Amino acid sequence: MAMKTWWLYVTAVFVISATPGPNMLHVMVQSIQHGPRRALASMAGLMTANLICLVASALGLGALLKASPGLFDALRYAGVAYLLWLGIKAWRAPVGVGVGEGAAMPATRRSLRVLYATGLGTGLSNPKLIVFAAALLPQFIDVSRPFVPQLAVLVVTFMAIEVFWFGIYATGGRSLSRWLAPANRQRLFNRVTGALFIGFGAALLGSRG
Repeated sequence: MAMKTWWLYVTAVFVISATPGPNMLHVMVQSIQHGPRRALASMAGLMTANLICLVASALGLGALLKASPGLFDALRYAGVAYLLWLGIKAWRAPVGVGVGEGAAMPATRRSLRVLYATGLGTGLSNPKLIVFAAALLPQFIDVSRPFVPQLAVLVVTFMAIEVFWFGIYATGGRSLSRWLAPANRQRLFNRVTGALFIGFGAALLGSRG
């Protein structure tokens, strides 16, 4: 892979990752509800989803999905259902005084395993990641050069940029948690995040394979 191609890839990933989407919204919400440290489990789930999608795409899943519209639609509908479920759950989330230092949201104690699994599911249903992995990632691989080293560079670069933005959104969530102390603000936040997840699901439903 030429250096010019890598810089183009870095620019594209940096902008795509910075744009608010299900992954970044999930990181911010988990940071608000459970604190930045416990939110690391959710981030790990999201990063696992990133790794799965990127490697699967590079190994030919993108071509398989294009060749099998029925399979792509099945995956898309599953992603839509999961995002809608997240939206309804966020919309109906209870409000309260919260627990823990700086916590503004009601903190139901979830295990790290549950936080990881929720992050994994959110990442695998993320329409931005699906589109990027299936359509854009293969464009940066030079077929005339060794495949594995190129894949490693692309994946590591993507992960590093994602971790950077995860930190930004988690820090923002910690700051926002102080503003969310009043119950009416918590309720508004729940409605907004619920609507955003539902909107992401609707956008994925409306996308074309």
